[in-house]
Amino acid sequence: MTSIRCFLLVATLFLTKIVSASDLFPQPPELQPDVDFWVSIFTQYSVDEGVLHDNRNLDVVYDRLDMPEKTSRRERNRRVDKRREQLQGVLRTLASGKRENLSAEEARVLSLWPDDVSNETLSAAVKRIRYQHGLRDRFKEGLERAGRWRDYINEQFTALGVPTDLAALPHVESSYNPDARSHVGASGIWQFTRSTGRRYMRVDHVVDERNDPFASTRAAGRLLAYNYSITGNWPMAITAYNHGLAGVRRAMRQFGDTAYVDILREYNGRTFGFASRNFYVAFLAARKVDQDVATYFPDVVPEKPTVYATVKLPTYVSVDGLSDGLTVSKKDIAKHNPGLQATVWQGSKYLPRDYELRLPAVSVNGSLDALVAGLPDTATFSKQLPDMFHTVARGDTLSQIAETYDTRVSTLVALNQLNSSHRIRAGQRLRLPAAGPLPAATAPAEPAAAEPPAIEPVIVAAVSTAEPQPEVEEMEPAAMADELASPSPLPAQTALLSDPSDYSVASDGTIEVQPLETLGHYGDWLEIKTQRLRDLNGLAFRAPVDVGQRIRLDLGTVNAKAFEERRIAYHRTQQDSFFRRHVISDVVEHVIKRGESIWVITLRKYDVPVWLFRQYNPELDMHNVQPGTKVQIPILTAAGNT
Repeated sequence: MTSIRCFLLVATLFLTKIVSASDLFPQPPELQPDVDFWVSIFTQYSVDEGVLHDNRNLDVVYDRLDMPEKTSRRERNRRVDKRREQLQGVLRTLASGKRENLSAEEARVLSLWPDDVSNETLSAAVKRIRYQHGLRDRFKEGLERAGRWRDYINEQFTALGVPTDLAALPHVESSYNPDARSHVGASGIWQFTRSTGRRYMRVDHVVDERNDPFASTRAAGRLLAYNYSITGNWPMAITAYNHGLAGVRRAMRQFGDTAYVDILREYNGRTFGFASRNFYVAFLAARKVDQDVATYFPDVVPEKPTVYATVKLPTYVSVDGLSDGLTVSKKDIAKHNPGLQATVWQGSKYLPRDYELRLPAVSVNGSLDALVAGLPDTATFSKQLPDMFHTVARGDTLSQIAETYDTRVSTLVALNQLNSSHRIRAGQRLRLPAAGPLPAATAPAEPAAAEPPAIEPVIVAAVSTAEPQPEVEEMEPAAMADELASPSPLPAQTALLSDPSDYSVASDGTIEVQPLETLGHYGDWLEIKTQRLRDLNGLAFRAPVDVGQRIRLDLGTVNAKAFEERRIAYHRTQQDSFFRRHVISDVVEHVIKRGESIWVITLRKYDVPVWLFRQYNPELDMHNVQPGTKVQIPILTAAGNT
């Protein structure tokens, strides 16, 4: 059995000798105007200005607007809308066929288009005027910050067989800002959502490794390598990083595996909006600037990487005890360990056992291992502080709940990863700080089985034991702010960003059966009797459906969109629960031997669920596997032990 990581490394080292970067990251002439547009946004326009442009023909830039950074969002929108309406009026006039006796503004706008532009094209352009603010200042700051981690990124990507050119992606995602947070919940320099992050990292209310540039870099490398293994080329693998594999695979089936221009220009998937359509060309632009910094930003001086001392904590440790024992301020510990959540700093949780603590070597007086081993008993613990829960009743507010349990609203927000609106709903289960007293009416303490094992004793306070259904997360946009995002992404279509399975309903009203699904599920989601589906598909009573089989649906009660949303929400819930307990630490190659079945290999030999195996081998016929077939097996590690 050969490690896929080793195979990819050898392959990459070989390819670098015979394949140029232009072959790995093709830039067809048709995409050059788009790349040039993003280069200008990254290097010419500051955050105090922006441009109004056509969202499909990026070389058509109608106007530049001054937008001082202190301009409120409301005022910015007002100015943009006013100028957009003026330009729309000009385009409507030109679309009516007017070509003579043009005003100066009409002539200027017309000159932005080819001489033979049709009235139909100009009419369509009326609704495509988009505003993009400048990113020069942020990009420059990102070039400076990138120096902290570039050596590490190059090292990790090389080990994974991933081209180091992909280190330009954080310029697009976050400007290399480890504190970057998107309005849809993406976090860190690589902008992982929680659901995708949990596949490769620990993401919970104690540790969120998405915010750790080192842990998230390893995760990004594995995700990119996985995307490449599915798509077979980097333009689509990079696009999938933003849009998700399921959508990208649908586009590839429609246009062809390497029809990059057609996909980026013509694919009209429901969630393939401006962000996804431009993600690859924005990467090409960022890569161009990143590789020629002296031309674009001659005064940039990259920050130097910090030399760290690291130690894996042998026990649970209080942050106060750690700070006192090492004579290092909590502020400095937090600065260099951004993956630790607010619950740790607020004292609701200890630093977890096996956490890899990182501190600048110059700040450590002696061996970090020895210092941690010498912490007093008052600072170290054999168990984590327990969790408690409260079920929200109708009329409850966060402030009332905080007062009841003698805690702060900010603590509840941090513990439960609530959004900025701090909205709660009746029936929602809120995690409470361990230090807070239980109210008089508290139910007897009992374990909550659904909680991750790394957070050991769980006490349920005054609540039912039912877990709330997780909300479906929207697709994370490219974090060149929210400007790249489509106005209204459909969350259900983009919730499973790393899942290449096809959950869509085909135009003929059929679906492909995926693991974990039964006819009973389809009946529930369609609000019809299961027997109706059996009749429709000629299935005998109690005859099972097989993974990969196509099933015809009855869409008379529930339409295709609603069915897809329910289907994806189900899989999101299943997978999100699984990745609370497991992370993918490696991928290995297994050669099928005579007599082996997929179910024996996955469940008995590797202890990998079949649905996850299928995600890593999407083109494999599960029911006809021949000896000698090579398959990829994800290796799982318990969350918190990676």
